Amino acid sequence: MSVCQSDQILRVMPREMRMMSQRILSLTGQPKGLCLAVQDVPMYSQKLGLGGFALLEKRFDELCRMRPENIAIVSEEAARLRLDGNGQHAWFVLPAVIDLLGELATRFSEAEVVVADALDPEEFKVAEAFANRNGLSVAMTLGGEAVLTAKPRALSGDVRHDDPLLWSLLEDGLQVQAELWWRIYHQAKKALAADSVVSRRHAGPIIVNQDGTVIGRKDNDDDTDVGFLVAPRAETRTESTNS
Repeated sequence: MSVCQSDQILRVMPREMRMMSQRILSLTGQPKGLCLAVQDVPMYSQKLGLGGFALLEKRFDELCRMRPENIAIVSEEAARLRLDGNGQHAWFVLPAVIDLLGELATRFSEAEVVVADALDPEEFKVAEAFANRNGLSVAMTLGGEAVLTAKPRALSGDVRHDDPLLWSLLEDGLQVQAELWWRIYHQAKKALAADSVVSRRHAGPIIVNQDGTVIGRKDNDDDTDVGFLVAPRAETRTESTNS
């Protein structure tokens, strides 16, 4: 008996989740540094039962229109700071919040950041797990505004202690509805260059010249078959020795 795809569950590992998030975020046109700073956030959000990849799909158009440079500090008094998100998405505000919490906690041994006017403010819950890697113990409460408090947390150099949520993902992956995951997968593919002889010759860390010589790698003594990179697939007759 066939199973409806909407009922299928995939176990997805961090490598794939990071790759899809990074590609989709790159399509938003936001600064590359910001995309790298938040590429793990949809994965953490999914693990915590928040918006996750469904929210990444839902908010894609809004993320394209975001202007993170509009985030502003409204007031600061000792270890307490107020931030105006100016309508930016919580995921894009999150790196600034964690940096500010870290700076204040270092100075005062405690910190509080209140964030107003952020889209999907419940996603600030991600900070409770995500900030562990920064040596912070964070708690978030949400009323009319998001209130995040932090204290320093000792780092051990052991991922199991420093970022237990990530360790859990590395060990067991994450269950994601197949129908959602394949939509995410096809959205992420839009970030890739169209398949062509030229794109295949310049894929990855090497460049293959028209005559088949390789630039960018000196250890070309493995069984890699570069023949498919210099001609359309239909015209390639060379096969790998592992075929």
